Amino acid sequence: MYFDTHAHYDDTQFDPDRDTLLRSLPEAGVALVLVPGVTVDSSRAAAALSARWGHIWAAAGIHPEDCGSAKETDLAGIRALCAMEKTVAIGEIGLDYHWEDNPPRETQQRFFRLQLELALELNKPVIVHDRDAHADTLAIVSEYPGLRGVFHCFSGSPEMAEILVKQGWYLGFDGPITYKNAKKALAVLRVTPLDRILLETDSPYLPPVPHRGERNDSRNLPLIAGAAARALGMEPAQLAQKTFENGKRLFGIP
Repeated sequence: MYFDTHAHYDDTQFDPDRDTLLRSLPEAGVALVLVPGVTVDSSRAAAALSARWGHIWAAAGIHPEDCGSAKETDLAGIRALCAMEKTVAIGEIGLDYHWEDNPPRETQQRFFRLQLELALELNKPVIVHDRDAHADTLAIVSEYPGLRGVFHCFSGSPEMAEILVKQGWYLGFDGPITYKNAKKALAVLRVTPLDRILLETDSPYLPPVPHRGERNDSRNLPLIAGAAARALGMEPAQLAQKTFENGKRLFGIP
């Protein structure tokens, strides 16, 4: 059984066949999926999917790329969604410096801190997005030692990974570990304790080899698990079961 701990099934790319696809996942071996929000509206859509489908769970948050148009009053909507039984985390939140000053870094950092503080208040784990912002992201999460959560699609160094693991964080691994240039990602994987590894697809993005250029979905998770298992010298089924348990433990899913 697989747990895809990060898939954006509220995305418009799934509008033509969302119900058919979600219905097919359990028979494809994907027993659980977590759908994170990126805005208040997206988070509501994720929560609605979790209410409709037994194997879907949700997170609510404001993504760094979307915080430029957000207001601090929007956090009331995130708070309300977190009161729902199947909204088990705050995310996707964090920092993204890939596009210069869009939104401004100060705005991203303010919303990141506000949502981390909300997570501590509500005793929820967080799903962190860190793109080209490793130093600032690490510095900010280190200000909140009581936090728990996952660095989604982790792209930092093995040294950063070791610091985060010591602080109690989980690391998410996605389709890029199947790419030819995956040397650093696989090095990170090898220094990450088995009980801190999560498997994700980031659907509809980041499809693994041999599906690059296609829309991604959770049925590709065995390809990611296979690449990770080869790097760790273990059986894919063993890794799938362990990461399934890790995801349930982090997100408090019974």
